[in-house]
Parts: sequence; C-alpha cells; structure tokens
Amino acid sequence: MDAKQHWDTVHAAKRPQELSWYQRVPAVSLRMIDAAALPEDACLIDVGGGASTLVDALLDRGYSRVSVLDVSAVALGTAKARLGPRAQRVEWLEGNILEAGLPPSRFDLWHDRAVFHFLTDAPERTAYVEVAAAAIRPGGHLLLSTFADDGPERCSGLPVVRYDLHGLTAELGERFRAVEQERVEHVTPGGGLQRFICARFVRV
Repeated sequence: MDAKQHWDTVHAAKRPQELSWYQRVPAVSLRMIDAAALPEDACLIDVGGGASTLVDALLDRGYSRVSVLDVSAVALGTAKARLGPRAQRVEWLEGNILEAGLPPSRFDLWHDRAVFHFLTDAPERTAYVEVAAAAIRPGGHLLLSTFADDGPERCSGLPVVRYDLHGLTAELGERFRAVEQERVEHVTPGGGLQRFICARFVRV
C-alpha cells in the first residue's frame, strides 16, 4: 500500500493514546518553541502532525496562524474532532510534504517529529530539505525530532533512519544552523523506551 493507505490504516486501527509516539503533553517541542520567542501572529506548521496534541498547546499559547500537515485524513479528522470549534482556527493540509507546494518563506517555525526519519531514500531527504528551506523564512526555525542513533530501527512496520546531531546537520546542509539539541527518552503507551534526538535549527 502507499503512504496514505498505510497511515490511514494505522490511525484507524488504534486510538491516539495507543500509538507508540503518543505524548499527552509534547514538553520538549514546546520548550524549544518557547525558546524561539515568536510573536503570537507567527506562522507555524506541524509537519506530520496528524492527531498530535501539539496543535492544542499552540492554540492555548495564543498562536493564531497554525497549520497542520499530514498524509492521513484519518489522523487529521481525529485532531479536528478533538479540538471541536477551535479546529476552525487551524489550517489543515492533507498530503505528502514533498508535494505540498507550500508558499515560499511563509513559516516562522517548522516542527517535525513524525516524518524525516521515515525518509530512507537520500533523494527524498534532499527534496525534503529543499521544501523546508524554501518554505521557512530566513531567520525562521526548524524543529526536527528523529529517532536517535541508538533508537528503534523500525516504527509502525516501516524502516527508519536514525541520527545524531552531526548526522542531522549534515543532511540539512549550510542553509540551517543548529542552535540547540536534546536527547529524549520517550516512554511509549505500552511501556517501551524510544530514544530521540530533538534539535532546533535556524534558517540562515
């Protein structure tokens, strides 16, 4: 099956709280977003946001220009239902980030905890970096979380690429400068341990 079918199936089979990557509060992401010190009218996008609760927290913080992009309509539907009337304050984008056609220099902050480590082909990673570099304004922020170099080798039945900060920096190239990083031990709803590398970069 293609990516959309795969992720629609995953999200239809389980409640969000049962998925391995579920976070009731995305604390590390929020700390790094707070560190970026953006105004409330900044433009933010959660790439692969799906049913994540990050969008709830961003709205709670007063951000008024929030977009969530995901290939799964099922995941986006879950988030919309959870938010209720507040869902109207969010721009929902269904599709593959590599084909999304995002406006140039639109975003002040790009968050991704769900997509990049699934890009196992080098041309896809190159295309992702091109899309991000074009869509993030100069001086804007890229928050990227991936499985760490000692993290899982597979997730949801798919292979992943694992990284340390050096590996992430090499993939992003000269258009992004690392400003902070954190290794995170995420405990899954089933009690398993997944190690992540979370880093914030600035678009230069």
